[in-house]
Parts: sequence; C-alpha cells; structure tokens
Amino acid sequence: MKPHARRTTARSLVAVGLAASLALAAGCAKSEDDASDTSKDSGKSQDAGQEVAEGGSGKTCAIGDYGAKKLDLKKATVGFSQSEKEANPFRIAETASIKDEAKKRGVKLLTANAQSKPDKQISDVQDLISKGADLLVIAPLNSDGWDPVIKSASAKKIPIVTIDRKINATACKDYVSFIGSDFTEQGKRAADQMIEATGGKGEVAILLGAPGNNVTTERTKGFTDRVKEKAPGLKVVFKQTGEFVREKGQSVTEQLIQSKPDISAIYAENDEMGLGAVNALKGAGKKAGDVKIVTVDGTKDAVEGIVDGWISGVVESNPRFGPLAFKTLDEFTQGKPVGQDIVIKDTEYNKDNAEAGLSKAY
Repeated sequence: MKPHARRTTARSLVAVGLAASLALAAGCAKSEDDASDTSKDSGKSQDAGQEVAEGGSGKTCAIGDYGAKKLDLKKATVGFSQSEKEANPFRIAETASIKDEAKKRGVKLLTANAQSKPDKQISDVQDLISKGADLLVIAPLNSDGWDPVIKSASAKKIPIVTIDRKINATACKDYVSFIGSDFTEQGKRAADQMIEATGGKGEVAILLGAPGNNVTTERTKGFTDRVKEKAPGLKVVFKQTGEFVREKGQSVTEQLIQSKPDISAIYAENDEMGLGAVNALKGAGKKAGDVKIVTVDGTKDAVEGIVDGWISGVVESNPRFGPLAFKTLDEFTQGKPVGQDIVIKDTEYNKDNAEAGLSKAY
C-alpha cells in the first residue's frame, strides 16, 4: 500500500472510531435519562418493591461478621413481626408483600401482629424465636426497647432484617440490614410539593407521626429544613402528633382550626392523618383547596383526595418490602455481603398524574 493510501485509511479508521464513541456516549446518556424518567414516573409504582434507590451508608454485612451460619432459605423458617393492626393500607400492603414473597419462594413463614402495642411486639418476636424461627423480619413499632429481642436472637445467632423503621441498635452486630425509604428525602419532597402548592408563603401546621421512631424524626427534619432553605415566607406555626392514625389526625386538626382558623397549609406525615385532616376541614365547612394538604404514603384514598381537590400532593412510601427482604436474607445466608442500609424507591403523586396513578396506589 502506498504511504498516501495508508494515511487515508488511518484517518478513516480514526473517524469511524470517533463516531462510534460519540454514538455510544449518546446512547448511554439516553439510557441514564430514561432510567431517571422511569424513577420519577408515578405510573410505575415500583412493582413488588424490587427497585433499590441510591443511598444508605454504603456499608455491608457478611455472615462471618455477624456470627451466623450459612443455611438454605428454602429449608428455613422465617418469622415476621408486624407492628400495627392491618386497618392501615400501608400495613395491609406491607404484610401482603411479605406473605406473597414467602409463598413464591416456598419458605415457611410465621407471623405475628403487635396491634400497636410495643410490649406485645417484643413478646411476639420472642415467641417467634421460641417457635423455631431461623430468620426474622421485623417492622418495628418503635425504635427503642429492643434489647430483650437482640439478646435472645444473638444467643441463637438469628439474623434480623428490619423494614420501614429502624431500631436503635448496631448494624451487623445486633441486626443485619435495615430496608426502608429515605425518610429525610421524603420530608424534603413533601416540602417541595407544599412550596409549589402555597407559592412558598403562609402558615403551615405539621401533623407529626408517632413519637419514638426515626420515621417521624426524619420526615419532620427533611420538611422543616427544606422550607427554611427554599421558602422562608412559609412559617411552621403548629406541630402536634397524630400518631399516624386517621381519627387522631382529625381530632388534632379540629383543635388546630379552633386555635388557628386562618391556617393555610397542613403537612401530614402519613396519609391516614392527612385524610383525618380532610374530614375535619369538611366538618368545619371548608372547601376543597382552602387549606393545602401534603401527605406521605401513597394510599388509594390519599391519591383520590388529589383527584377530588382536597389534597395537593402525596409522596409515596413504598410498602412492598417482600422481594427485597427475602432477597437480602437469601444472599446473606448464602455468605454474600449485603447492605446494612438498603433504600427502596418511592414515587410521588400530584394533580398532573394522580388520576393515572390511582391503579398503582395501594
């Protein structure tokens, strides 16, 4: 080949390589955009809760560090402790997800429900241990008071995964993993929706969740920090617990209306309290939209409230923990390291997507 021909061929190859690189980069960028768009689409409500969001401590736990022994999950007995009576849609969906995944995997499952009583939940879990549970999945009512359970489980080297709420204990020593939402981020996203609904001005009341757990603390912090940062004209003038219960949310809002009749916004730290607030406002003769309400959970009733104009926005708290919980236990008992903090993806609903999202809400 002549020198000129070699130079021409070389230049052609470089050009082809450059074009391919640019095409690949564009394809990657599009894929990342598509993934980002999917994570924001309320129509894709994280079917079965299998998608994991970025976040968490980044630390892992291995079976050797925990002191447990390998076992075949299919031959094991898993104990599940639910914290609250299954009248709350979140708890209904959460329990159903655990039961469905156990059935799908052919795993023997023992269940107990604490009926919102902390002492009962501790005795429930100890009873699950005495009945032969090899592994535990716990949805804690409160973060404190778990020393008796930890002591009993540690004596038998029983791995524990907590879901939805954390316990005040040491990861990879007292329990293996926590699987839940980023509650601080939920508070921030609720604040963003509230700022949009109110124009960043007015007085807002907070219906706090139950005291003594990290969900309430973090949802409050995320909301108040974001409001201070982005909307100093929106003042938090009232905080009182509604204990995550609809009836209590209603009674607290009735008191709120009496003491602050001109309140312009309510942030309810779960849908049930928010729906209670709607009942109180209706009873006081208010019209839909008079008071802007933002809630957290993603239940059908709350999303319907957006469609009806009573609620301005809902940040989902994904209850579909079954696949992630059993995947974590399966990998851990096989000797694979698992995350100490596993963050599940949440979507959100507003006036633009609520009607379409109703079929995906729980």
